[in-house]
Amino acid sequence: MSQHAPDETARLLGSGLLSFPVTHFRDDLSFDEDAYRANVARLGHEGVAGLFAAGGTGEFFSLTAAEVGRVVRAAAAETPDGVPLIAPAGYGTATAVEMARDAERAGADGILLFPPYLTEAPQDGLVAHVRAVCEATGLGVTVYSRSNAVYQDGTVARLAEACPNLVGFKDGVGDLELMTRIRSRLGDRLVYIGGLPTAETFALPYLEMGVTTYSSAIFNFVPEFALGFYKAVRARDRDEVRRRLDGFVLPYCEIRNRCKGYAVSIVKAGMRAAGRPAGPVRPPLTDLTAAEFADLTPLVEKVL
Repeated sequence: MSQHAPDETARLLGSGLLSFPVTHFRDDLSFDEDAYRANVARLGHEGVAGLFAAGGTGEFFSLTAAEVGRVVRAAAAETPDGVPLIAPAGYGTATAVEMARDAERAGADGILLFPPYLTEAPQDGLVAHVRAVCEATGLGVTVYSRSNAVYQDGTVARLAEACPNLVGFKDGVGDLELMTRIRSRLGDRLVYIGGLPTAETFALPYLEMGVTTYSSAIFNFVPEFALGFYKAVRARDRDEVRRRLDGFVLPYCEIRNRCKGYAVSIVKAGMRAAGRPAGPVRPPLTDLTAAEFADLTPLVEKVL
């Protein structure tokens, strides 16, 4: 696959629904590359605007740096031409810089910069962190605002001015006032991505703020439903959005909310319910119980 320039990557990401493939593991928790490649190839031909390898749904924080490189290379080999592939970077700044450089060598089109490690950091520290990653690569970089890396509007403005290849802002917080301030201050300088767990629940109100796309985890196992939901959002068809929320998304979220970490675990359970098993999640995440899987299966089967 040929790599896209940062501005083209941003344009493509903002043009449609984004897919965050799960990372397939065998029962012994080793990476199942063949199964992963097959899934990436399938998802890449389903009409998505971008694929994010080893992202949050892909259990990034459970992977070693070497495994991240292997996952990204496997995804690069299977992603269709024209579909941007975004690779992860994270942890401390030195590690994130190395990951960004390796992703560029692997053929990725952009970087999703995850929050760093345990310790909270001031806004000036986050600026230095993002600048170091942006300066280490020619790829377009999207920051993921979440957890211990919540970027304030002034910080995002400073970074956008200093880093020409900062192309995206992904929100995992849900602070509508902050998002409004960022969007008002930056305008169309960045592409804005909804990144809350099960982002479909926030898609319609976020669209009103100029957030034209979001990360869909359910696309892994019900792609037609996910695309139909996105189409209804972009058309501002509130009745159809509500129908899909009531019929699947909200009952799905009820199961997801039963245990911490289920935002990832339930996606792999959904894969199994849809007849496309992707193996277990890695610790410290836990898989759904048998009873919870039994609750999920008829929901999935209803929208397949």
